[in-house]
Amino acid sequence: MPVQLLAPRLILSGGGGVAEVAAVLAQLGLSRPLVITDPWMASSGTVDRVLGPLRAAGIAAEVFHETVPDPTDTVVEAGVRAFRAGDYDCLIGFGGGSPMDTAKAVAILAAAPEGVHIRTLKVPAQANRGAVPVVCIPTTAGTGSEATKFTVITDTANDEKMLISGLGALPLAALVDHHLTWTVPARTVADTGVDSLTHALEAFVSRRANAYSDDYARLAMRLIAPNLRRAYADAQRGGNGPRDEEAREAMMRGATLAGLAFSNASVALVHGMSRPIGAHFHVPHGLSNAMLLPAVTRFGLEAALPRYAEAARVMGVAGEGDDDATAGARLVEELETLNRELGVPSPATHGIAADRWDGLLETMAAQALASGSPANNPRVPDKAEIVALYREAYA
Repeated sequence: MPVQLLAPRLILSGGGGVAEVAAVLAQLGLSRPLVITDPWMASSGTVDRVLGPLRAAGIAAEVFHETVPDPTDTVVEAGVRAFRAGDYDCLIGFGGGSPMDTAKAVAILAAAPEGVHIRTLKVPAQANRGAVPVVCIPTTAGTGSEATKFTVITDTANDEKMLISGLGALPLAALVDHHLTWTVPARTVADTGVDSLTHALEAFVSRRANAYSDDYARLAMRLIAPNLRRAYADAQRGGNGPRDEEAREAMMRGATLAGLAFSNASVALVHGMSRPIGAHFHVPHGLSNAMLLPAVTRFGLEAALPRYAEAARVMGVAGEGDDDATAGARLVEELETLNRELGVPSPATHGIAADRWDGLLETMAAQALASGSPANNPRVPDKAEIVALYREAYA
C-alpha cells in the first residue's frame, strides 16, 4: 500500500542557520514577510536574530508579536487582520511552538472566506489551503512544529484545544538553529525535551506508523534519550562554563525528526489527553505530556510490547539481550525516573485543585476522544479508561 510522506520543501539545520533567513527566502522567491512571534521575543530584542539578516538584505519585515502560550482563536484572528492589512507573501513563525502554530493558523484562516471561525477547520476537517507559505524558525527543541502538518489552537468559547491538520499547516521551509536554544530556561528545556521524546515514541507505537515514520522516530529517540538530561543540565548552568553544544544540537535535530515522525504517523493517547489539560489548566504542553507519559505508556504496553521494547532498546534503556517484557518494564521505569530527575510535577503538586480536576474529568475525557488521537494508540481506550488514567496521573 502506498505511503504518503510529508515534509517541508527545505530544512536548513545547524548552528547559526538563522543568519541565512534572507537567503532562504530568496531561494523560495519570497521577499515580503510578516514575522509572527511573542511579546518576550520582541521586547528582549531576540527577534532581531531574524530581523537583522533581513534588513541587511534590504527586506523591511513587519512584526506581529501578540502570540500567547497555547495560542487562541482570538490571537489568530488578530494575526489575520494584521496579515490582511499589509502586502505580505509569506509568514515567518519565530519562537517556540506557540508562534509557529499561530503563524500556521493565520495562513490557514486567511485563506478561508472572511467571517469563518477556525473551529470549522479542526479535525476531522482537512485544512489543506494556506493564504501564503510559512517559514518556521524554532527557538526550542521540542514541538517539532517546524516540520509538521498540524497546528493546535484553543477555542476560547469552549475551552478546547483544537487540532487542525492539513497541507495548509505544513511549513514551506524550516531553519533549525540550536544556538537559539541557549537562552531558553531550564524548565522549558525539560518540558519541550519530553514533548519531543513523546512525539517520537507515540509515532513509533501509533496504529498509523509506517516505514518512513519509523525511521524518523528511531533517529529521534537515539538523539533525544541520551541528550535530554545533558541539555537540561546545560540550561541549569545558564551559560556558566562551556556550552554542551553536542547535546543541544542533538536535541534540536531530534525534535525536528520527531516532528517529521508524528506528522507522518500521528500522535496518540498522551497528546489526546494532554490538550484538555492545557486548555483548562494552562499547563505548558510539554509538561502536561510529561505528567501523562509514564501512566499512558504503562496502559498500552502489552498491546504493542514488541514496539515499546524496541523503543527501549533504541533509547539505550534496555539491552539487545533483554526480552520484550524486561525491555518494556525498563522503558516505563526510565520514563518515571526521567520525570523525577527533570522535576516534573504531578497535576496535584503543580497546584491544580483536586475538586476542579475531578469536576472536569468527564469533559476532558470527551475532548480527548473527540480529537481522534486516542484512536491511534496501541490500546484504544474508552471514556471510562481515560478518566481512570487522568485520576492515576493526578496523584
